[in-house]
Amino acid sequence: MTETVSAQDEVIPAGPPSSPDHAADSRPGAAADLRRTGINPDFWYPVAVSGSVRKNKTFAATFAGERIALYRGESGTVYALEDRCAHRQVPLSMGVVEGDTLRCCYHAWAYRGNGRISQIPYLPKGAGRPPRGIRAYPVREAYGLVFVFPGDPEKAAAAAFPGLPEFDSAKHKTMTFSRAVRCHYSFMHENLLDMNHQFLHRGILGRIQPKLLGYDTGPQSVQARYLFTHVSGKKDRGAGLLAGEGIGGSKSPDVITIRTEYPYQTLQLVPEDAELPAFSLWVAYVPEDAEQRTNHVYGLLMIEKPPVPGALHLAWPFIRRFTERVFAEDRMAVEAEQRAWDEQGEDRNHEVFPLILDVRDVLRSNGVPIRPGLCGAAASCGAARLAGPASLATGCS
Repeated sequence: MTETVSAQDEVIPAGPPSSPDHAADSRPGAAADLRRTGINPDFWYPVAVSGSVRKNKTFAATFAGERIALYRGESGTVYALEDRCAHRQVPLSMGVVEGDTLRCCYHAWAYRGNGRISQIPYLPKGAGRPPRGIRAYPVREAYGLVFVFPGDPEKAAAAAFPGLPEFDSAKHKTMTFSRAVRCHYSFMHENLLDMNHQFLHRGILGRIQPKLLGYDTGPQSVQARYLFTHVSGKKDRGAGLLAGEGIGGSKSPDVITIRTEYPYQTLQLVPEDAELPAFSLWVAYVPEDAEQRTNHVYGLLMIEKPPVPGALHLAWPFIRRFTERVFAEDRMAVEAEQRAWDEQGEDRNHEVFPLILDVRDVLRSNGVPIRPGLCGAAASCGAARLAGPASLATGCS
């Protein structure tokens, strides 16, 4: 069931809460420390920009402590394998691509894209090979990114894949972001969804007055709508160009809609009196380490082209500079939050914004426990072993 909340009906208790967030939020299921919740592996996650995975080359990627070797074969197809040779555990990302197989740099064991061993060059003819190879991940290439499915491979075909019609639209141009941020992925969801932090960007945007118009919550999603009004101060030229204001700029308010649809996040800005968004942002926060205290941000900013041909091309450097400045300030803040958590050993936030309490519930209820020292797919591998012969397809050993 989805709950719709109007900002006018929202009641926030007076006075600060007397205990940390997990105690202040007394709703059932909210007691667990969100920063100890791992991301659910049963979704499609980007782990590389397509251009980084060159033909006949390897690329070392990670997901929540799992090392993944990507390689693009002679056919142009991208494959994703567990980044270890079954023989001596040497990373296959150090290997050599031959056709559509990947050969380990050490003893030259060769692997097909499905993880099976295709050749052990010094093995005598007729001698038996090890029955298992290594794990192969379902992989898809879309939107200029390489996605893998790190969870149960049997769920990959049915799992929803992000739909981004603006990416392929001739009316839009896309700016791609790929950055590592040293914090738990949940801090990133909170940062984008809670637009009350605009004071942080006062040197870039001037004084912005955000007004929450209302929000919707559901088992896997939270969506908020804000009215953004520029009150005073100088605004970066790139911000105006991104919002479709043109060179002269504008002080007209914008409606911004932000949605966490687990595990992704989106943002759209619609200028006043406009029907379509000036831009749309799609973001995925992909944990890199096993404890999930560092995430890799993959973002696609799809910008509507203005009527004047070539205008967006000229504005592109200004927009890029603006977005990088905003991202740098946000990164500074969320990394500071993570350092505080590391120092305190727990989440001592005194959160008062119901919208953020709701998104924390969504992230908790859809996530999985973090198990330091184990790969994020450990549970999937265990399930595959119990399934008997089917485990051979996963490469679990």
